[in-house]
Amino acid sequence: MEMKKINAGKLRAIGYDPRERILRVEFEDGSAIDYSGVGNEVWRRFSGSGSAWSFYRDNIEEEFQGERSRVKPQGKSQQLEDLENLFKAPGDKTGA
Repeated sequence: MEMKKINAGKLRAIGYDPRERILRVEFEDGSAIDYSGVGNEVWRRFSGSGSAWSFYRDNIEEEFQGERSRVKPQGKSQQLEDLENLFKAPGDKTGA
């Protein structure tokens, strides 16, 4: 899922998976909530909102079922790590 960085209230990033209809909201404290059953129209309005924090509080937080998680620490992405592992010499455990 591609995340869109924002700075609105306690929100730091938002993303949407249209196939699975999952909206991910990441917060300044490192937590995240995945909301299931979110339609494309809600995502479109949320991601284009001039006041994303208010939109979130009014239209998402109370309306959809969410599952809380933690945001992965910033650093190398898993894709980058996997790519680096392709080019390591056999037995090299030091990293790229």
